[in-house]
Amino acid sequence: MSVAATMSTAAGSIAVRRLQPADHARWDAFVAACPEATFFHRAGWAEVLQRAFGHDAHFLYAERDGVIVGVLPLGHLRSRLFGNALISVPFCVYGGIAATDEEVRRPLADAACRLAQELGVDYLELRHRRRQFPDWPCKDGLYVTFRKPILPDEDANLKAIPRKQRAMVRKGIEAGLEGRIEAGVDNLFLAYSESVRNLGTPVLPKRYFQVLREVFGSDCEVLTIRQGETLVASVLSFYFRDEVLPYYGGGTAQAREVKGNDFMYWDLLRRSCARGLRLFDYGRSKNGTGSYSFKKNWGFEPEPLYYEFHLVRATRLPDINPLNPKYRLFIAAWQRLPLWLSRRLGPWLARSLG
Repeated sequence: MSVAATMSTAAGSIAVRRLQPADHARWDAFVAACPEATFFHRAGWAEVLQRAFGHDAHFLYAERDGVIVGVLPLGHLRSRLFGNALISVPFCVYGGIAATDEEVRRPLADAACRLAQELGVDYLELRHRRRQFPDWPCKDGLYVTFRKPILPDEDANLKAIPRKQRAMVRKGIEAGLEGRIEAGVDNLFLAYSESVRNLGTPVLPKRYFQVLREVFGSDCEVLTIRQGETLVASVLSFYFRDEVLPYYGGGTAQAREVKGNDFMYWDLLRRSCARGLRLFDYGRSKNGTGSYSFKKNWGFEPEPLYYEFHLVRATRLPDINPLNPKYRLFIAAWQRLPLWLSRRLGPWLARSLG
């Protein structure tokens, strides 16, 4: 299947091509330098989608005079339960088009629309942090993200946390909690899977976390919180340029008692300060949810996300999220599952919930 195309613009001809293994270094060099690119634009996500889930990856890039000027990573999810979609990027909160100038966007979008038509998907979804195509249907009120500068001093970062939330962090410190960087993902999976079961959400497979660590290396790190030798909480974070993104985190039953999650994010923040990082990206939340309130309590202000859609076979925007009333019974039933069973069944469902 070919999406190669050339379009003439005022700034010169733009060629849209498919990412090949030989292009990975060029692609990632562009992503590292492009201000609007994110960790989720990295070429490694193509390998992650294929190895962890068996999903096809269609990563497109635009060239002008042999130089990459825009990228659009796409993953193809097919499910009898949740539909057929082309998404930038599945399992990622950001994505869509990252480009050097406005003339690059339309050729990439047109190529993605042609690909969506050829694949016969229900819809194409581009996950942008700002509105790029005002004429496309958009979900602009469902999700927000929380990003805040990291101050250069540890004490200043602690004092910047609002008083009530700072008190939760201090309770974790007083409980004797300690953080450790871990090479493996076993403890992460134990803590995370327990948390998402309690929320009524299917857990992603452990293999996915292993593949993330293998593909992204030191840019993907696991921090685990313990009280003595007892597992309390764990979080997997991504590092991109001068940013840290705590992405998959959760706590055990003991975490609530000893404020394990509060301590965990503080420990990650202070470690990031020591590394000289400048921005803490708390990630996506749905408006009006518990995670939204938790992040606001840390003094972060929500920024809207713009998920833009090109409908192919679908006649309306998809609504695959836990706030949809039709999933209410499923969520309640899942919360009652034995933990061992949720860990066995969850990955089969979660692979299609990108």
